[in-house]
Amino acid sequence: LDAQVALCLRTLGGLSTVEIARALVVPEQTMAKRLTRAKQKIRIARIPYRVPSDDELPTRLPGVLTTIFLIFNEGYAAGGGQDLMRVVLTDEALRLGRLAHALMPDEASVSGLLALMLLQDSRRAARSDGAGNVIPLAEQDRGLWNAAQIREGVELVGAALRRTPRQPDQYAVQAAIAACHALAPDYASTDWDAIVSWYDVLLSVQ
Repeated sequence: LDAQVALCLRTLGGLSTVEIARALVVPEQTMAKRLTRAKQKIRIARIPYRVPSDDELPTRLPGVLTTIFLIFNEGYAAGGGQDLMRVVLTDEALRLGRLAHALMPDEASVSGLLALMLLQDSRRAARSDGAGNVIPLAEQDRGLWNAAQIREGVELVGAALRRTPRQPDQYAVQAAIAACHALAPDYASTDWDAIVSWYDVLLSVQ
């Protein structure tokens, strides 16, 4: 799975080997070898590029969602360069997330991931000042947060959690944490007890 994700990030996401290594938390040299081996395997085994059949989708979905999530992460908090964010990557991840949701609207993991990205990205305009300096969450102007994205994200996370009441999806749980922040009218009103409870749930599923 890691090799599949790494290859997708490289060939489709356009991320560098350094960025992929950072995303998957492995040394750069290890990632370079992994990418080389994956390409060699495809070439030697003559693995074709094709759209998977419907019965193959459930086994392919985790890799697809991980790829989208890591593209978003690199855009949300750029690992290199002068800019805090790489908007082209976050926008592409959101586009892919919406496409996945349109194709598989009843999958809790898809709804959860899209909710998580929308809720995190809703703070885009308030995360840095005119000079590009990071503005901490407690000091952000919440009037700049994207209310439409927050509403959509909250609806999606609610749907995802209802579909998996006994074993919540990890993306949906992370989105629930993000929703606690997004719904607080100010930093002092943040429901920290709820956030701690959701982190306890996250520890149990991940």
